[in-house]
Amino acid sequence: MSPRAPLDGLRILIVEDQFLIADDLSRAVTALGATVVGPCPTVETAQAMLAGRPVDFAVLDLNLRGDQVFPVAEELKRRAIPFAFATGYEAWVIPPEFQERPLLHKPVSPAELERTLTGLRVARRGN
Repeated sequence: MSPRAPLDGLRILIVEDQFLIADDLSRAVTALGATVVGPCPTVETAQAMLAGRPVDFAVLDLNLRGDQVFPVAEELKRRAIPFAFATGYEAWVIPPEFQERPLLHKPVSPAELERTLTGLRVARRGN
């Protein structure tokens, strides 16, 4: 019997506008056993994806083609869906209501992504 992947069966929304980064994140999430929802390059696409598909967790880029991702973050928070930000920006640009969210610095390593997403999974189980 083969061991289960750490995120087996979960659906992870990826919101990222840079194709190569979105592809790297998608491959890493898939390697962890999860299903990728997206990737979404815009706030509008992400909101439409949230309206139409179940999501367990999300990874959000802060800046999507000049738009900030915070409307998506607000919807995720409202639904109690755990998420992390992945960005090249410093933490101070994140509004106070999202400061407790994990922050992944680009380029995101697969190991860092795994630690963060499994941490979100453990935190969610504790609630």
